[in-house]
Amino acid sequence: MKKALITGITGQIGSYLAELLVEKGYEVYGIVRSKMDRRQEALGRINGCIVFEGDIDDPVSIGRIIKKVQPDEIYNLAAQSDAQVSLHLPEYTLKANGLIAIRIGESVRELKSPIKVFQTASGQMYGFEYDGFVNEKTEFHPRNPYAIAKLSAYWAMRYYREVHGMFCCNGIVFNSESPRRGENFVTRKITKGIADIMRGKQEKIHLGNLNARRDWSHAKDTARAMWMILQAPHADDYVVASGESHSVREFVELAFKHVGIEIAWKGEGVDEVGYDKKSGIVRVAIDSMHFRPHEMNEKVTVGDTTHLRSIGWRPEYSFDDLVKEMIDAEMIK
Repeated sequence: MKKALITGITGQIGSYLAELLVEKGYEVYGIVRSKMDRRQEALGRINGCIVFEGDIDDPVSIGRIIKKVQPDEIYNLAAQSDAQVSLHLPEYTLKANGLIAIRIGESVRELKSPIKVFQTASGQMYGFEYDGFVNEKTEFHPRNPYAIAKLSAYWAMRYYREVHGMFCCNGIVFNSESPRRGENFVTRKITKGIADIMRGKQEKIHLGNLNARRDWSHAKDTARAMWMILQAPHADDYVVASGESHSVREFVELAFKHVGIEIAWKGEGVDEVGYDKKSGIVRVAIDSMHFRPHEMNEKVTVGDTTHLRSIGWRPEYSFDDLVKEMIDAEMIK
């Protein structure tokens, strides 16, 4: 029985990855914060999953756990994952997202075991500098502390692979979404807001730039890609994405459509609103506080998954499938 260790196991991708590995017969270990929450309690019900207390704030504890478990595969998903938060906490973000990769690499190197390591890099490392497709050979242009920290971890994996001959891989992951996405991310904010509108708890959703476009994948497709990358015959880096871009506006329209509301638009800029075409009630309003620095000048960057597809990966969820699953999950809560 193979053993896998997942940091960030209670996050959306980590939890789907844990379920996938258990289904494949792995003995799965996870690292969680010391304070239990409902996500961790739910995770504990997954057959075969064992959790340890640890924190990305404390790389030494991560090293101790690796030496204790001596896994066959390590998936480093733990991170301070909010780019907006990184603007206010740059030093913490660099420590949490960058130093942990060094600690994992050193721990594996000291064990002198053929442990395979997956590092979750980020599509934000490209800095929205490119219109169209980017791949593993495209130059990076990080534009926030989150992306800078992720890039440092990316190069740490390259170092251990190229200098020490270790099986270390980077997955350059674009936006991954699911019903398990945190409520501070725009997709989940939209679906939760619509569910609350349908229950009469609120009247409208307040959003930022409706025209911002992202390459959104289902977190299950992302988790499956991570596993496949570590099963490849050689260690390498891979773009993990859907290969499509969609706007926040499209996501809003499709999510409302799934609950029977057709959204129409009027006005411009911060005065634009989205309203129920049938009743005339405003359901979407623009709030400038939700705009991010440099967002208006961002280019539409899309992940080229040619390399990932070469090892047999294909997405199983379309954009419509993703939005429908997220809104359906909110409506039954």
